[in-house]
Amino acid sequence: MPDGESLLQIETVSSIGAVSAEDWDGCAGGSNPFLSHAFLYALEESRSVCREEGWLPQHLVLKDAAGALLGAAPLYLKGHSQGEYIFDYSWAHAYERAGGRYYPKLLSAIPFTPVTGPRILTRSGETAETDAALRGALINGLVEVARQLQVSSMHVNFPSEADARAFDEAGFLLRHGHQYHWSNGADPESGAEAAQAKFESFDDFLGVLSSRKRKNIRKERRKVSEAGLRLERLTGDALRSEHWDAFYAFYKETYDRKWGHPYLTRAFFEIAQATLRDKILLVLAYEGDRPVAGALNLIGETALYGRNWGSDGRYPFLHFEACYYQAIDFAIERGLATVEAGTQGEHKIQRGYRPVRTFSAHHIADPGFRSAVEQFLISERREVAHIMDYLDQHSPYRKEA
Repeated sequence: MPDGESLLQIETVSSIGAVSAEDWDGCAGGSNPFLSHAFLYALEESRSVCREEGWLPQHLVLKDAAGALLGAAPLYLKGHSQGEYIFDYSWAHAYERAGGRYYPKLLSAIPFTPVTGPRILTRSGETAETDAALRGALINGLVEVARQLQVSSMHVNFPSEADARAFDEAGFLLRHGHQYHWSNGADPESGAEAAQAKFESFDDFLGVLSSRKRKNIRKERRKVSEAGLRLERLTGDALRSEHWDAFYAFYKETYDRKWGHPYLTRAFFEIAQATLRDKILLVLAYEGDRPVAGALNLIGETALYGRNWGSDGRYPFLHFEACYYQAIDFAIERGLATVEAGTQGEHKIQRGYRPVRTFSAHHIADPGFRSAVEQFLISERREVAHIMDYLDQHSPYRKEA
């Protein structure tokens, strides 16, 4: 990297297509599929993410004097707070009641995806000193874009813990949350991630649960089988358009019934099949030859990420089987260290998923509003810590002497 930050160029681009896949992925790495150029491109190309949907891409890119990409950050100008999974509606209402204008705001995140990962992306192979300088320049760039656009706030959702610390040091306000992950052989009481996958079978996993929880999971799986339902795990070239037709119908019906407008268009799944099929696990449940439910997952280097679920009716225990137990089975087969089952759902705990802390970071322009949000977050962090302690006390894992 040239000496002096004055030789760095920071700009925004209105499409991920303005950056080559090779350059973007050279900064994003390959461990998290949601950060890949292919995933973000599928969102934009399918019109799932666009100005009309309230997601205007403004991706931050950092270049050297010769125009080579050194770093990047996914970035969107948002006209609402939908599809984020970090809820700030009360902040927006309070600020607007006080006479302010909360929207538009800036958001660095993966649309519709509550998955933790880096948000400050730097080119691999740099020295630690250079990497730190690039990260600092990107964070400063985010703040500068917010200033130039005169938005109320700049938010970073689900950053890695390292990125969260960097934003904290840069003066952002940190927010804590939690979601539920399954660990492949990690000590569930310690909270430590598995250094390597240890379970060799689903029965190995059941063996570390308390007797009552072990029997309950076996009962739930048996009930699905006794109902005449069979499940298939599809990935790679096994995925075909008819599978996506069935899944999209389930996905759309679930959103129509529960949340309204579905975020992803049918075209997204067609594009994803072409560019991401080896990173996709689609679990379909069949009654005879008729698909009746489906669960979509993405495959990372060390983790399986559960994303969307839908069905065309009520089938007892099928949601647990398709979304949780099939995911665990697949992770064990592939030697993946974790399964991330997304936000909400304390029922996941009794099925082997543990509460894990998540982060978001917030830059608030108005000093008075910033102070009010800061006080709220201090109280909320204490509450999140209390909730996680309580949930850990109700772990389904055996307590060893």
